[in-house]
Amino acid sequence: MASETDFLLALEGVTVSFDGFKAVDDLSLYISKDELRVIIGPNGAGKTTVLDLICGRTKVSDGSIRFQNKEITTMREHEIVRLGIGRKFQTPSIYEDLTVFENLEISFPRGRGVFGALAFRRSPDVLNRIAEIAETIFLKDHLHQRAETLSHGQKQWLEIGMLLIQDPELLMLDEPVAGMSVAERAKTAELLNRITQGRAVIVIEHDMKFVESIAHRVTVLHQGKVLAEGRMAVVQEDPRVKEVYLGH
Repeated sequence: MASETDFLLALEGVTVSFDGFKAVDDLSLYISKDELRVIIGPNGAGKTTVLDLICGRTKVSDGSIRFQNKEITTMREHEIVRLGIGRKFQTPSIYEDLTVFENLEISFPRGRGVFGALAFRRSPDVLNRIAEIAETIFLKDHLHQRAETLSHGQKQWLEIGMLLIQDPELLMLDEPVAGMSVAERAKTAELLNRITQGRAVIVIEHDMKFVESIAHRVTVLHQGKVLAEGRMAVVQEDPRVKEVYLGH
């Protein structure tokens, strides 16, 4: 096993129990910088729970989670965010009554908190950063459009942009293409492949064609444990994976 310093994120022996039920059972997972990892598995496999553990929403019962070689299992959610971990949930969480520009502006790091908001100014670096992110998420021509009028896919991209503007080193996305059109899914694959440059991305997804188009490495969870791991082509041929997905 490589030393922990080789990984941006390292989960070792992680277990979480709810009333005696082990949602995650002695899980070890290692994520490198510049890696796009997809976690797949049947419903109830523990996929979303893993993201909850990493971001501090759920506390581990046993084991270690280290980010940049710092133990984060005892940290609060906002402290983990400040370390450079961003999390997107299944349902878009944006300010629908604000424009795309305003959603990105309010997410700019210096605008957070009472004192940050008071001192915040639309300086050239802020405006340039907003323009850069808007272009990255395919919304540069929609900056002054109210978020509520965006398509479902565009709302998903906007929320990703609201995380990107904070420049996280690890970005976690839970089913980012659920409900998207075929064209939106293709553009989302392009977006995720682009933003992995300089950061790690963890994606939970059920759409296997989409997974094939983005994953550097796939982890298959089953009953809270790692069933298989590796390149998608290899994982798909694993007899254990075929057995779990039979009928799914």
